[in-house]
Amino acid sequence: MGKVKRMRVTPADEAMAVSRMLRVSPQKLNLVAATIRGKQVNLAVADLTFSRRRISGEVLKCLMSAVANAENNHGLDVDRLMVSEAYVGKNLTMKRFRARARGRAARVLKPFSQLTVKVREIEEID
Repeated sequence: MGKVKRMRVTPADEAMAVSRMLRVSPQKLNLVAATIRGKQVNLAVADLTFSRRRISGEVLKCLMSAVANAENNHGLDVDRLMVSEAYVGKNLTMKRFRARARGRAARVLKPFSQLTVKVREIEEID
């Protein structure tokens, strides 16, 4: 007695990974995600490895998780994978305050993001 198994949402030649609660604004995370969209996985890994952005390590971890899901769960060939989608969404925002002059306070927003990376197996590598 359990729930009925949910049908797979992604196509058979695709795998995905999601990283949640990344402590960076969605706008900044989207800059890093834009650098890997549409690239082959080995080129995307190289770009993220040598990126100077702080969050690029977390994006690399999510990409490697999507590659591992493709290999282990869906039986896809790692050498023929490309990043088909990499998109960013909002998560919660912590509200803090900073003391200002004359007893006032200024609001400080500390946003969190989530990242979804989808990799797809392609027929031929150019």
